[in-house]
Amino acid sequence: MVPALAIVFLFQLLGEVISRAAHLPLPGPVLGMVGLVVALSLSPRLGALIRPTAQGLLAHLSLLFVPAGVGVVAHLPTLAKYGPALALALVVSTLAAIIVGAVTFTLVARLTRSHPDD
Repeated sequence: MVPALAIVFLFQLLGEVISRAAHLPLPGPVLGMVGLVVALSLSPRLGALIRPTAQGLLAHLSLLFVPAGVGVVAHLPTLAKYGPALALALVVSTLAAIIVGAVTFTLVARLTRSHPDD
């Protein structure tokens, strides 16, 4: 388990170093995850090493949401103050994303002369 976690954290560290050194607008952990996915696709042995630890982490993934829940509870007065505006922004932005996605899909389908029913 320790070697697998060390590999995961090493990729996160490498992503962070690359992101900061190259002044990229992409977070380091995202670059590290991309690097890990590439390494896993190239090396089945690495995948076999990391798989048991990854499955263990995924089995207990809900525990990783506890800090976020504590943060929400700690800021309940702020959430109560801005909650309605936040809820409205979430609903409007979700609807806008759905509409833009549907329009984009329709335009691309027309440009490629394909039909969504195919």
